[in-house]
Amino acid sequence: MDEETLQQIEQIIGHKFSNRNLLAKAFTHSSAVDNRLLSNERLEFFGDAVLAAVICQALFERFSGYLEGDLTKVKSMLVSRGTCARVAGQLGLQKFLKVGKGMASSRSLSGSLVAGLLEAVIAAIYVDSGFDAARSFILRTFASFLDRADAEQAQGNFKSLLQQYAQQRFNATPVYALLDEKGPDHNKCFESAVILGDRHFLSAWGTNKKEAEQKAALNALIELGVLESALPDHDEGPGPHLQKTANGNSD
Repeated sequence: MDEETLQQIEQIIGHKFSNRNLLAKAFTHSSAVDNRLLSNERLEFFGDAVLAAVICQALFERFSGYLEGDLTKVKSMLVSRGTCARVAGQLGLQKFLKVGKGMASSRSLSGSLVAGLLEAVIAAIYVDSGFDAARSFILRTFASFLDRADAEQAQGNFKSLLQQYAQQRFNATPVYALLDEKGPDHNKCFESAVILGDRHFLSAWGTNKKEAEQKAALNALIELGVLESALPDHDEGPGPHLQKTANGNSD
């Protein structure tokens, strides 16, 4: 990796490395080297632990009223592969990643690969300059996700989120209509839809009424633009995430 590229990465990251070899190693995927010890895999392993420690501390300090279970749910969302991939993507780090020829065409599609890159960068900063430097980088790059962190959202309580939004934005309360039910008594499924004023939203099916209403609330939130549907790497990330605040303004 040439000097100009290293300087460009440092500028994006906001950290000047004393040991440039660490930085270059963080951006070297195992497919690009013969010996995996020369890749960023060990840094990725270390960075995952550092990220978890910083996020746990931030949540512990920020949400003094949350119990351990709530904190765990929010933490899992923030340190997930999906969130890490989004942070790396926002910084544009993936374009500097050195991969093998066979992976070059598909690297932008691999959320797991990009998430690992971010974790490797975190570890490289830690090894180069200590915990405080790594913590500063994490809190800065995860700031928007931390600001939106909420245990209720992480639990998928879309009904509560929709009610809050509807009351603040429209001064109205959502109504849930049971449209249909199918199956024998021991294995029924239910179809529900949200009605808000004179507006009807896309219905949803669930294995019980509560699940159907939660899914219907999610559909309404997506149609209203409060939530956006999961990104392509949703199987690794936190699923739908907050796009606008409860008062309807973009965050």
